[in-house]
Amino acid sequence: MNERIELDPLICHGKPIIKGTRIMVSTILGALAGGETIEMILEDYPHLQREDIQAALALGSTLFR
Repeated sequence: MNERIELDPLICHGKPIIKGTRIMVSTILGALAGGETIEMILEDYPHLQREDIQAALALGSTLFR
């Protein structure tokens, strides 16, 4: 994956998550698609960093290459 995203079959059914959390990449991408800004997501999840959201976006973009 990358240094901020991990897959663990024992966490969230093996879906990609932000490392060290149970926040799925799909949750972040869904929030962005629903109109939330990065700042809003960081407010909702204060333990995330901007780089975590950027990593989620990068992973999402690889699905359509």
